[in-house]
Amino acid sequence: MIARRSLLATALAAPLAAPALGQPQWPSGNVRIIVPWPPGGSTDVLVRLYAERLQAVLGANFLVENRAGAGGNIGLDAMAKSTPDGSVFSIASVGHLCINPVLYARLPYDPAKDLVPAGIAWDLPNAAIVAAQHNPAKTLGEFITWAKAKRGGISYGSPGVGTTPHLSGALFAARLGIEATHVPFRGAAQTIPAMLSGDLDFALDNLASYVPVITEGRMRCLAVTSAERWPTMPDVPTMAEAGVPNFVLTSWQGFVFPAGTPRPIIARLNEALRGIAAEDSFKQRFLRAGALAVWSTPEEMSARADRDRPGWVEAVRVSGARVE
Repeated sequence: MIARRSLLATALAAPLAAPALGQPQWPSGNVRIIVPWPPGGSTDVLVRLYAERLQAVLGANFLVENRAGAGGNIGLDAMAKSTPDGSVFSIASVGHLCINPVLYARLPYDPAKDLVPAGIAWDLPNAAIVAAQHNPAKTLGEFITWAKAKRGGISYGSPGVGTTPHLSGALFAARLGIEATHVPFRGAAQTIPAMLSGDLDFALDNLASYVPVITEGRMRCLAVTSAERWPTMPDVPTMAEAGVPNFVLTSWQGFVFPAGTPRPIIARLNEALRGIAAEDSFKQRFLRAGALAVWSTPEEMSARADRDRPGWVEAVRVSGARVE
């Protein structure tokens, strides 16, 4: 299925509907941004930062709507089936574009036919996290030694089966020979309390969700999965520096419209995103939230999905995850 075609190639190659004669310049009214995850998680927080700036730049109301469930598929399906007039778009993750097509036996939407990219909005690493009160490890090496010695193995949390934190954790455990049990939650808002209470040993989760509890000292960040050290945490090593090579897996996300959306609308949003991502104050707000604000063309978003897909397909295979 993956070899048959690029998930977004069809959407990019197909001609998009031309705007109707006399159609007002977009946006002319309220615009909904569907977040396919619960409120309070990293995606929700970051989309709301973009919504605030889009409202100021484009002069319309950008309303964030959370439609969580089924690994983000419920929200994406709702967006894909909406009227392609620019009134609705969504944030889509590397999971929607690279993971879910091989994880799920059936998807309610076809990423190749039903979604058209507007551009990548941010990149963020996953981070190896432990609760300071319940784990003695100060380094990733110490945690690996502790985890291998723990009777019955360790437990690690994620926002759900097939998410990048789940697959990163499964790949980490398999590579290092650690016995590990995956515990899925609805989001970091549930994972974090479980770790702080000592019911969960570990997470290899999106850094953005954990910045506050790391800053407070209640959790320790032992390593990040980006290729380079994270700018706001220069003392935290990369996975390679911490002794786990070839473990660069980042959770980038970008905005998508329903297929058939007029090309001028996609171009206008893309240009607005370009300006916002270049603002120094916005970039600093994003870094403090645990993500890197970036910009790309729609074509570059499709190419990024093509490059990253093999690594995530391998992680799905290692995890043994499958959703019927």
